[in-house]
Amino acid sequence: MGPFDLNLIWAGIIAFGIIMYVLMDGFDLGVGILFPFAPDNDARDVMMNSVAPVWDGNETWLILGGAGLLAAFPLVYSIILPALYIGVFLMLAGLIFRGVAFEFRFKAKSSRYLWDWSFAGGSSLAAFAQGAVVGSYIEGYNTVDKVFVGGPFDWLTPFTVLTGFGLMAGYALLGSTWIIMKSEGYIQRWAYRITPYLVMVVLGVFAIISLWTPFVDELVQHRWLSYFHIIGILPTLAVLCAWKIIHYVRKRQEGVPFVATMGMFVFTFLGLLVSKWPYVVPPNYTLYDAASAPESQLFLLVGLLFVVPVVVAYTAWSYWIFRGKVRVGEGYH
Repeated sequence: MGPFDLNLIWAGIIAFGIIMYVLMDGFDLGVGILFPFAPDNDARDVMMNSVAPVWDGNETWLILGGAGLLAAFPLVYSIILPALYIGVFLMLAGLIFRGVAFEFRFKAKSSRYLWDWSFAGGSSLAAFAQGAVVGSYIEGYNTVDKVFVGGPFDWLTPFTVLTGFGLMAGYALLGSTWIIMKSEGYIQRWAYRITPYLVMVVLGVFAIISLWTPFVDELVQHRWLSYFHIIGILPTLAVLCAWKIIHYVRKRQEGVPFVATMGMFVFTFLGLLVSKWPYVVPPNYTLYDAASAPESQLFLLVGLLFVVPVVVAYTAWSYWIFRGKVRVGEGYH
């Protein structure tokens, strides 16, 4: 292996890319999920304008994580993609509909309502599909000799439906706290009002999934029962973040609820990693089984060392440039 374990380095890079995508694209998907429930068309304009300058850059992390996964752990692609063809297609279709809606809604007149529904439907579909993919990862895949041998709808089960709706609720919470931070007046008051209810929904789904997961995966059951005094710290911190959201919403803080919501996602994501480590294609294959040749990993890692700082710098710069409130009548048109 040499002085560095390239598999661990790549696992860290891909995990970083995934959580960055979830946090960055999660709030603009959440804005889309909340779109039909906005008070009026002016509010919808403000909501879309708040994410218009950054949404496409947010999806860079999806490309980075996906490309890194293909390069470093090709077995993951060869097994999980056949298992999730329909789910991944639905996710990409949702992202396409949402992207088209950004371009056409501001220019449409009589057909604007169609693009409203395209934005909301695409966001909801993409979020549900991503949550279902997470649920299928928890359940594991039916493989023989490193080949997926299950059916095209194995990924769609009651458990994955629950994780799909759970991620939709989580993204909606990210969206509402983003709106709190980026809006003012009656739009901000509406976001303040719905946020505690979304926290309760997320916590309810989180509790059900936590109780259900040990019955889905024996590895998780064993790990939780054996090391709960350690692993239990992560869900405790996630619940603490949820309490912080409600507390600071009541105090009418603007930025802290969004940060606390991101904290909920980070601790939940870490809990998932700890529960399944080191399996990247559960229940049979670890990251070492799925890895590409060390020479390939090292060659691509050198290139990535130049790409990641550029992506981080571009992301930070774009958020800095478009900081501040979005007001009715202002924004991208």
